[in-house]
Amino acid sequence: MTRVKRGNVARKRRNKILKLAKGFRGSHSTIFRTANQQVMKALRNAYRDRRKKKGDFRRIWIIRINAAAREQGISYSQLFGKLKSAGIGLNRKMLAQLAIIDPQAFNKVVEIAKGS
Repeated sequence: MTRVKRGNVARKRRNKILKLAKGFRGSHSTIFRTANQQVMKALRNAYRDRRKKKGDFRRIWIIRINAAAREQGISYSQLFGKLKSAGIGLNRKMLAQLAIIDPQAFNKVVEIAKGS
């Protein structure tokens, strides 16, 4: 079998990894082997956390809605039960935005939910 010199291919592969590792501290950005390990770890964390971010935001929205609802004398779970029975289809993100940006509108929504 003929000998294959991987000069160009290998250099491109290494440079691609080192480019991804730019900004890492110490040898993590200069030495290929450690840079490769750190890039793989960083990509793995990024992949996981892109999915985790969705749950984190949902948690924040629930906390904000609960805090605003309790000021109106109703808990989060009671509010959502009453919103469902009233047929109000606002999602958690919109309710949390209302609670922060326009508290009067949020209070109106709570009053409508309480009325039903």
